[in-house]
Amino acid sequence: MHLTRRALISAGAAILIAPRLHAQGRASHGLSRFGDLAYPADFKHFAYVNPKAPKGGIFSTQISSTSGNQTFDTFNTLNIYVLKGDGAAGMGLTFDSLMVRALDEPDALYGLVAHSVTRSDDGLVYRFALRPEARFHDGSKLTADDVSFSIMLLKAKGHPVIAQSLRLVEAATPISTHEVEVRFAPGHARDLPMMVAGLPIFSKAYYTVNDFEAATLTPPLGSGPYRVKAFEQGRYISFALVPDYWGRDLPVNMGRHNMDLRFEYFRDRQVAFEAFKAQTFNFREEFTSRDWATGYDIPAVRDGKIKRETLPDETPSGAQGWFFNTRRPALRDKRIREALSLLFDFEWTNANIMFNSYKRTQSFFENSDMKAEGLPSADELRLLQPLREKLDPTVFGEAVVVPNGDGSGQDRALLRRADQLLKEAGCTRGKDGLMLPDGSRFELEFLEFSPALQPHQAGLIKNMKLVGIEARSRIVDAAQYQRRMDEFDFDITTRRFAFAPNPGESLRQIFGATAASTKGTPNIAGIADPAIDSLIETALAAQSRADLVTACRALDRVLRAGRYWIPMWYKGSHWLAYWDRFGRPATKPKYDRGLDTWWYDEARAR
Repeated sequence: MHLTRRALISAGAAILIAPRLHAQGRASHGLSRFGDLAYPADFKHFAYVNPKAPKGGIFSTQISSTSGNQTFDTFNTLNIYVLKGDGAAGMGLTFDSLMVRALDEPDALYGLVAHSVTRSDDGLVYRFALRPEARFHDGSKLTADDVSFSIMLLKAKGHPVIAQSLRLVEAATPISTHEVEVRFAPGHARDLPMMVAGLPIFSKAYYTVNDFEAATLTPPLGSGPYRVKAFEQGRYISFALVPDYWGRDLPVNMGRHNMDLRFEYFRDRQVAFEAFKAQTFNFREEFTSRDWATGYDIPAVRDGKIKRETLPDETPSGAQGWFFNTRRPALRDKRIREALSLLFDFEWTNANIMFNSYKRTQSFFENSDMKAEGLPSADELRLLQPLREKLDPTVFGEAVVVPNGDGSGQDRALLRRADQLLKEAGCTRGKDGLMLPDGSRFELEFLEFSPALQPHQAGLIKNMKLVGIEARSRIVDAAQYQRRMDEFDFDITTRRFAFAPNPGESLRQIFGATAASTKGTPNIAGIADPAIDSLIETALAAQSRADLVTACRALDRVLRAGRYWIPMWYKGSHWLAYWDRFGRPATKPKYDRGLDTWWYDEARAR
């Protein structure tokens, strides 16, 4: 999402420190935040794959999550690593990285371009040994020069999310043709080396003659398992497996990347649903409860041609809600934000619109052990007490819970409480409705790029009008929406933030003060609180997962007390629908749907 780069140090200086580094460190075939690796150095493949899965066929779907400059509805550039433009789906699959994640462990990575990594005892220097057989798609060698160039390029010119994350990378230096050293500044997040190991590797020769920052529809030179096959701007993009992909038989790739890929784009969800039923694409993850409950009563489902499954989602569900832009004067007062959060009747919405399919989100770490509950534990208090003067007193009581409402759609008790809070914040009644403390009309706009949530928003907007707020919904095209989000030009918008089982640098990006003033970052709420920054740093410096959980629970308490959002809902499962053309391993990876392990089954297809 956001990017920054490091300054190079001379190769000569790096060579001078080599003996000390090797004396202190020991080469490992993988990385994890707390050092735990489930797979041994000689593992043959991940446990959740079929190493004999056949290659062939096509997997077609829609983009279901975005990062960087990507949007759900369209694309106009194949460069997803800068702020400019709307990036296409799937482009990350055309690039290799130093290491790749194991989806059945919380945060472990194993060697791809790098066969091993050596870490200095102080954790400030990581040296990656590269596989000499690594190649770009044009046959040119992938070397340490390309790795160091890529890291520094992303730090200097990459998307603000990546750039910000890399600010504590001091240098990336080639030691030899197949060895690169990355030096980190003291105080870096424990997961920053892992983030660096997962960055795309670019061809230095290619970007010496091509502008990295350009929004372009020219497919870049990659080294990954896929290359761009065809596309029509804003409508679809397809990828073909690279037949002579250099890393095809590595342990981390065995049984993965079995089909060609195609991503379809639609501006309307219902049109997309009808296209799926007409076999325009063959896999769909359903996010609309109404469609899941009533939309699949069709012959193809009854005949078994379309399969429906509910798979458990064991990752943290994170935070989904309507987020306030606290940069707006009308939304700076916490009492106003709390009042607004009382106006959403989740119980009515869940029963009348969502077929009672969801649970109410309360935590920023929902569906995980990092969620704060009840009173602070002794360990949490140890972190919170030194910050007491900076914290809302409610942090030291029961974890903040937003009431659901009585299911009527306009709970009178909650409306009265909201009205009281607005008055306490200095709002007054005027002939035209509710007036802000500065005397201006209280108006709010919900900014969205899709009408999908308008039924859910309608009751909330109605209740806002009952207390005198002139609230309205505005839908803009995806590109304009992204531009306005990058510029923080909105009042309220919908967002879901999902966290890894061991969250790290993403905490700074979403909740940190530096991100609040950096355009294009995911800190859309504008959270800039020294106490929150302090707890984030504590979480990033955690020496064990127990310490990380404690820090995240304390952070959760402070964030919830800040009333930065109107919490929505979650479910701990995936709704999947697909045309019955696929085979898949018996074991699903714990922390993912495992779609890249599926294969095309010719018998089922016939």
